[in-house]
Amino acid sequence: MVTQLGKPQPLGELVISWEALPEDFQLEDEPVENTSQPLLAGALRESLELAGFIQPQMLMASNFALCATLNGQFIAKAPDWVYVPNVKQNSGQTSGERKSYTPNLEGDIPAIVMEFLSDTDGGEYSVKRSYPPGKWFFYERILQVPVYVIFDANGGLLEFYQLENERYELQQSNADGLHWIDSMGLYLGTWQGTKEGRTGYWLRWWDEGGNLLPWAVESLEQERQRAEQERQQKEKLMDYLRQQGIDPNNLPT
Repeated sequence: MVTQLGKPQPLGELVISWEALPEDFQLEDEPVENTSQPLLAGALRESLELAGFIQPQMLMASNFALCATLNGQFIAKAPDWVYVPNVKQNSGQTSGERKSYTPNLEGDIPAIVMEFLSDTDGGEYSVKRSYPPGKWFFYERILQVPVYVIFDANGGLLEFYQLENERYELQQSNADGLHWIDSMGLYLGTWQGTKEGRTGYWLRWWDEGGNLLPWAVESLEQERQRAEQERQQKEKLMDYLRQQGIDPNNLPT
């Protein structure tokens, strides 16, 4: 079901509406559960930024409050990573200055939310309907986010759920182990290696041609390798000219 701006949406005995949070509303500060979570989220953003994907109208954030009103009570859930294609810009405000985001009222519904599996109570799978609802129920039935990703950074398991007939359905990856995200025009998959002192599994982006979007350190290494190849080719050419009795330093211009 699609909600028109400002109008409540019935869901059984539940009524969902999209309202601005009151100024005195205290958002819960959900603690980061381990040091890997900010690294995983930052790595996702880094490669997108280097690829020129991120635009001013987008919202891309980690551990950031998504809000709705359920039966007159405000709800805020903070996914580990979220991408919204288009948000409204208030005067003098950028997406990075937001403290929370209310879909429909402030822009698009998130296209994708991610949760990095924790060692706590499995809240990523919670379908609890009563207040406050579980994360799964909030993303699936209240926000109706098209793609929900649950990632186990320890074991490397990537669960990719797509909203079909208002329910999340687990999707199989392609032959390369990648999942296509139509709203982003990119593939999502797992990669194993080391970054920022952390060795293990990571979520990575691939373009439509199957090319991995690099991180900054990888881009620098690629540039270094290209420069080295050019140097070697130049040296080979100079050696060849010398063998032909030609001084490469005195070539006609």
